[in-house]
Amino acid sequence: MNKSRYLTKTRYKLGIDCPTKLFYAGKQEYPDQRDEDTFLAALAEGGFQVGELARQYYKGGITIDSLDYDEALTMTKDLMKRDKIIMYEPAFRYEDLFIRIDILVKDGNDLRLIEVKSKSYDSTEDNSFLKKNGEISSGWEPYLHDVAFQKYVLEKACPSYTVRSYLMMADKNAPCPTDGLNQKFRITKDSTNRKGVMVSSTLTDEDLGRRILIEVPVDYYVHIIHQGTYDAGGSEVSFAGLINYLSSHYEKDMKIQPEIGARCGGCEFRCTPDQEAAGLKSGFKECWKEVLKWKDSDFDEPSVLELWRSRRKDAYISSGRIKLKDLEQHDVDPVPGSTMGLSASERQWLQVEKVKNNDASSYFDKVGMKAEMDTWTYPLHHIDFETSMVAIPFNKGRKPYEGIIFQFSHHLIKEDGTIEHAGQYLIAVPGVFPNYDTVRELKRQLEQDNGTIFRYATHENTYLVFVYNQLLDDPNPPADRDELCEFIRTITTSRQWHGTRSMVDLCELVKKYYYDPATHGSNSIKKVLPAILNSSSHLQGKYSKPVYGTESRIKSLNFTDWTWVRFNEDGTVKDPYDLLPPVFDKATDASIELISDDGELKEGGAAMIAYCRMQFSEMSDLERDRLKAALLKYCELDTFAMVMIYEAWREMLK
Repeated sequence: MNKSRYLTKTRYKLGIDCPTKLFYAGKQEYPDQRDEDTFLAALAEGGFQVGELARQYYKGGITIDSLDYDEALTMTKDLMKRDKIIMYEPAFRYEDLFIRIDILVKDGNDLRLIEVKSKSYDSTEDNSFLKKNGEISSGWEPYLHDVAFQKYVLEKACPSYTVRSYLMMADKNAPCPTDGLNQKFRITKDSTNRKGVMVSSTLTDEDLGRRILIEVPVDYYVHIIHQGTYDAGGSEVSFAGLINYLSSHYEKDMKIQPEIGARCGGCEFRCTPDQEAAGLKSGFKECWKEVLKWKDSDFDEPSVLELWRSRRKDAYISSGRIKLKDLEQHDVDPVPGSTMGLSASERQWLQVEKVKNNDASSYFDKVGMKAEMDTWTYPLHHIDFETSMVAIPFNKGRKPYEGIIFQFSHHLIKEDGTIEHAGQYLIAVPGVFPNYDTVRELKRQLEQDNGTIFRYATHENTYLVFVYNQLLDDPNPPADRDELCEFIRTITTSRQWHGTRSMVDLCELVKKYYYDPATHGSNSIKKVLPAILNSSSHLQGKYSKPVYGTESRIKSLNFTDWTWVRFNEDGTVKDPYDLLPPVFDKATDASIELISDDGELKEGGAAMIAYCRMQFSEMSDLERDRLKAALLKYCELDTFAMVMIYEAWREMLK
């Protein structure tokens, strides 16, 4: 295969995000953590499906499937000789620039460039691509720059043609015309592990009759990008100059001088400790070492990148205040809030103070937390949802990216301290829209008393409000719609209402009353739980014994005689999510692929992928049952994590 270092649209987008990343991209010695992100994997699979659906809207095209640059270019050149043709993935090159276009429609000298994205688009909004000042909206910049790059290359490669450019996206206002449309686009892998889509032979004209993808002309916005000016190594250049700057460095494999800033916090070119021990390299560390002259030991100290919710990171970095210990109180300017607990700026300063004082102890506002707890009514209910949003709906009448609640877990704490896994629900029957049944079962479990209900962050509230609006908009609502709507209004909060039994957000309580430096500024339950387990002798003493999943101690619906607290060799507590058992102990490769690449479920993205896979009838009963068991255990841990956080706080109040 030809290994020419062309600047492709993927590399171009990486370059405008951070030019230095072009040097790290595609090199095995620099791990890309996006490859391990299950949520991104779920989005990517949706993108494959949308791409294939778009082709079905443009039937009769010819696919340029060769991965060899020269072969693909030759095939495209031959097909371009035809007066009218539709091509999928045609290849074009101009100098050191190379593109593959999702769909190209040639009609004489007119070329229709169609870039397909799984992003949602609201067809009722005007000028959603622009900010009020006429500039390209930051949310749309990556997509429009993608098209702008392709149009630039295509016009240079085919100067005698007229090129019009379009984005094809999921129309969030378009109802799906038939049941089972998503299931007719099955994700597959070939012998090289490359993903693709197999289209069902049962796809009908009715499936394609009412389009759920919308084609939006974007030439106007592409023109704005083409006429813009850009920074290239400190010089102001045109769009063509920017492309030349990026392509020349990439072609020669020359690293562009890094410019560090707040965006480095999201750099994907990082190493895990195990990867570093194996000799792999961190692009992030290389950049910071090069600019700051840091040594490895400098990375052991918290930097301003960790400062929670700070909008001043770029200012701190540009003034040379890189580490949290370099900040002073006036840099953060903590101001008390209007309610109990820490304000955002006070919490930021607390985070800085802990570092400056070498204080690794946790902060706990006993007065504030006790005041909160005094308002709670027993028994306490902790709930967690597993959800999905797909570009191509599973059910007729549903719209792209409508929220789906396919599972919940429910832990209960009584006033005497008794804990039990009181309930759960999982509905993943192919073709069945789960939302109404899920909410109906949640209502049944929670209406037994008036106990306080807890969630972690806004996720559960958001999805219940989604379902509320689905119920109101449904032309064929269930008979109990009013009862379900009233229940949702009672336990949620929106701009229109505040429920009399509205769920309490444990994450908000973390932000206001609790901070552990081991979380490094994160409030994610995946960070808070390990931190609190390592600091709470109460939790360690209780859960280092097999008390979970026993009739006499803590009842569980999925675990038996389970020990949640286990220790690493260095004495730290293992992350409970790492203790979840593999889905298949002795599985075939095909079975494992139905779950995730490693056969385990530890992240919400993996759960979302698992639900989508369960909508395909090809899965055997054994595989389906084992997958359901894994989902139930994963979700149960999510609510039990909330329980353990509550228990630690309760003990700290004594």
